[in-house]
Amino acid sequence: MAILKRINAKIKTDDNTGFGTNSDYYGGRLVNKDGSPNIRKKGLGFFEGTSWFHTMLLMPRWKFFFTIFIFFIGINFLFAVIYFAIGTQNLGGITATNSLERFAQTFFFSAQTFTTVGYGHINPQGVAASTIAAFEALLGLLSFALATGLLYGRFSRPQSYLRFSNHALISPYKDGIALMMRMAPFKNNHLTDAEVKLTIGMTIEENGKPVNKFYNPPLELSKINALTLSWTIVHPITEESPLYQLNIDDLKNVKTEILLFVKAFDETFSNTVVARTSYTPNEIIYGAKFIPMYHRSENGGTTVLELDKLNAYNTADISFAFQQTQANG
Repeated sequence: MAILKRINAKIKTDDNTGFGTNSDYYGGRLVNKDGSPNIRKKGLGFFEGTSWFHTMLLMPRWKFFFTIFIFFIGINFLFAVIYFAIGTQNLGGITATNSLERFAQTFFFSAQTFTTVGYGHINPQGVAASTIAAFEALLGLLSFALATGLLYGRFSRPQSYLRFSNHALISPYKDGIALMMRMAPFKNNHLTDAEVKLTIGMTIEENGKPVNKFYNPPLELSKINALTLSWTIVHPITEESPLYQLNIDDLKNVKTEILLFVKAFDETFSNTVVARTSYTPNEIIYGAKFIPMYHRSENGGTTVLELDKLNAYNTADISFAFQQTQANG
């Protein structure tokens, strides 16, 4: 295989990635763009195979509050149906004459009971209505305690607050070229002792079978003391690189995926935070270079980090590097 010949067989592979070598077992990319594993689990029931705590903590903010709102509406609608079924005559203070208005008053009585507000305009009468109201009040207390805990967990959960560039670039670097990706902190948290690990996965044919190979190529810099500005991760593409002499079509043929793992220490939470992302060949741009995204302020008293330039780049000529590598090859 021509591509295999261009990948230096002496380059040491990484067998500790957690991903298997048989490519027939994998579909699509290994890691999604947002850093989540591209895995769909089967074999267990829906409730047994789902951690609702993790689901509620990790879901988007709008979806979390929408779920809380739907639960609140749904549970009160259910109790309103129960109150309506046992008869609205068991609820003192119902003044509506038609069914729709009586149901609406019953719904709002349920909401007042569920939240333990209890305005007193409508009150349960009889054992059945009082029992249902007491159970609903207990359920309301437990539900709000759970919702408060989830809200606090979402608020207090340590996060890296790092954003990665949408594309990885093949850029001029010294006398050759290099693979470059960029990231930057976008909140006012303070990250120290930041480390990055780059893994390149390829599907290469060996003995007639496609096999997953993973490489940990060297980086220009893999650890910094403080991550306060943008950080461009640079992997020089030399003869020791699995990307050496490969063009974009070659990367697609071997199903290349570039995995980026970041670990740092958050001073505010005194905790380690992690972030990760991946790049497929469709997200790699040959002949481009990132535009600087920070500069000195007008008065010279501070440094300005322009986060909207995280993905900004200019085109760059790298043809000389390919001509040189072909001549060496």
